[in-house]
Amino acid sequence: MTDSVSGAALRGAVDLSSLRNRPAAAPAGGADAPAANGVVPSLVMDVTDETFPEVLELSRTVPVVIDLWAEWCGPCKQLTPVLESVVTELGGRLVLAKVDVDANPQLAQAFRAQSIPMVLALVAGQPVPLFTGAVPEQQVRDVFAQLLQLAAQNGVTGTVSVAGDLPAEAPAEPPLPPLHAEAYDAIEAGDYPRAIRAYERAIAENPRDADARAGLGQVRLLDRVQGLDLQEARAAAAAGPTDVAAQFAVADLDVAGGHVDDAFARLLDLFAALPADERAPVRERLLELFGLVGDADPRVLQARGRLASLLF
Repeated sequence: MTDSVSGAALRGAVDLSSLRNRPAAAPAGGADAPAANGVVPSLVMDVTDETFPEVLELSRTVPVVIDLWAEWCGPCKQLTPVLESVVTELGGRLVLAKVDVDANPQLAQAFRAQSIPMVLALVAGQPVPLFTGAVPEQQVRDVFAQLLQLAAQNGVTGTVSVAGDLPAEAPAEPPLPPLHAEAYDAIEAGDYPRAIRAYERAIAENPRDADARAGLGQVRLLDRVQGLDLQEARAAAAAGPTDVAAQFAVADLDVAGGHVDDAFARLLDLFAALPADERAPVRERLLELFGLVGDADPRVLQARGRLASLLF
């Protein structure tokens, strides 16, 4: 996945309008029917021209990965099992929809499938390009991690369950602490400043509240990247190498998009280029992002080492 997988990717690179309101050939609840009330027959489903509108609707709850394949395609037979395995491991955070391009020419045409295997996603009914050709499993995992971050930025954070896997009676989850519940409600409403205030109050009451600290870092990042345009941000950063606000914006977008190493390198380069009396905000932002990514992450450990060398 490239930088194109960002908020800008949800602006209609593929025209699906002709497929949105097609009548379904089979009644809901068939063997491969998409989710009803958050339940699907399987996390991997076969999709046709006729059932595609249901998949579009499902993508408003959970990102749907589209695998365009054909029986004669050798690379497809290598890639599809990898996609199925990784989607299954994610436990309902993604769904895989397989499209036989020979049997479903309208979908193949709508997605402009010039070659296969071709993999893209649907987020809130909008297409997101992922990759073409058979790729290694680790790359699939990295791409799906970025896809989940993109979906969260666009309010698609649900999960689905597989019919038959649900427990007869799910154990009741303990209620969230009041300030955590307030923060969750604010996030769902898109009111990130209110969520930030709730988490800050939770930390003031209990400085050891690790969940509140993690939530605060995530919501601050979401609040900062909301409304940013990646291309405009990169142009501003290129025009002002020591413009702290411009460099912060691109670093935030990189972290939100999964390009953690790029974000850390950008901020460390900025730290090194600034006079000593102007470095404090950069150090604070780095420490905040370290906590967001995770102190034990190898990328954080490496960046901490470079920061220490710059400090001393």
